[in-house]
Amino acid sequence: MPRYFTDEHEWIDVEGDTATVGITDYAQEQLGDIVFVELPRVGQTVEQGDDAAVVESVKAASDVYAPISGKVLETNEDLEEDPALVNTSPEEDGWFFRMTVGDKSELDDLMDDKAYKAFVDGL
Repeated sequence: MPRYFTDEHEWIDVEGDTATVGITDYAQEQLGDIVFVELPRVGQTVEQGDDAAVVESVKAASDVYAPISGKVLETNEDLEEDPALVNTSPEEDGWFFRMTVGDKSELDDLMDDKAYKAFVDGL
């Protein structure tokens, strides 16, 4: 399953026509302790770059952007009860939502693991 990254520190795993979206370990480190997550509504259509979710920490609130266009299929309800999952498992159990892959060509705008590591190293 290929994983892609945005320059806003979202990750996206693509499996067929479905994608899972979350924030990177780097992003959660910058935010600090996560205290609240506002997820998109199931059925919502998002365009690449749209605000899709909000994550609040003890330091700040930050938008989570849609890395590609598509329709929200599912949200991670575990985050409503335990938003700290984003801190403890940002790139696995702390995923935010699953969505359809509306336009596969939008994946070309994203970074692979190696490019993202170089991007973060340059910050």
